[in-house]
Amino acid sequence: MQIQKSFAAADKGTLFLVPTPIGNLDDMTMRSIKTLQEVDLIAAEDTRNTGKLLAYFKIETPQISFHEHNTQQRIPELLAKLAAGVSIAQVSDAGMPSISDPGKELVKAAVAADIAVVPLPGANAGLTALIASGIEPQPFYFYGFLPRKNKELQIALQQLAQRPETVILYESPHHLQRTLADLATAFGEERSICLGRELTKLHESFERGTIGELISWYTEHDPRGEYVIVISGHVAEPTELVELSDQDIIAKVTALIDQGKKPNAAIKMVAQELQRSRQDIYALYHQL
Repeated sequence: MQIQKSFAAADKGTLFLVPTPIGNLDDMTMRSIKTLQEVDLIAAEDTRNTGKLLAYFKIETPQISFHEHNTQQRIPELLAKLAAGVSIAQVSDAGMPSISDPGKELVKAAVAADIAVVPLPGANAGLTALIASGIEPQPFYFYGFLPRKNKELQIALQQLAQRPETVILYESPHHLQRTLADLATAFGEERSICLGRELTKLHESFERGTIGELISWYTEHDPRGEYVIVISGHVAEPTELVELSDQDIIAKVTALIDQGKKPNAAIKMVAQELQRSRQDIYALYHQL
């Protein structure tokens, strides 16, 4: 068991997870700016991209590259710095580190090395699209980018299509039309959907309707910008309940008791199966 006191005095450095704007630079929080100013080093997914952000806010903290292609090389180096007392802020190009972006491997390694990991709240494309989608926001299931390999894609779509929660996906403009066609096959054309496009930017838009309607829209319009796809959850068809006689119900309870269930547990199970109150089944079984 491990308990982290994020802001307790320590000999080691701290790994700060700092979200960056997903489009509009004014969405950078004051705390994020202050943290990037005060840490010793910034581990950035793309130092050129992050450099523009730092220049905008006049932040002079040095950077080191940390992306999916140098993860294994960088982690020991960053851990050594943290162990020596260096404070590091990890950022991705946009949004929250680790959410469809680099970061999770460094976090795991830092936790294993007993180094404090402090997350800062901030911009996130999935939640931004979700709350404006008009689709039920809770519960939701975040998936991110779908697999590109066809076999893995089909398995993922079959599973996602059956989820009762609202599903959140990410997609690029180059794959959007193909993804909508795949969604129509797996989810059906009548499933409600919202596409959040270019969130927080000048050309932000929300395209709401059914999957079939959005497919039609994109036969006449070219996809542009990055997309968040919000899809309504699967609604199971109501099961048809079979009317059982009192003797049949008593027999079901008795059968469960014969299998080793305690009477109250057996009564509860039958009540749930028949969608009746436990008190009704209890009274019926005990002939009250």
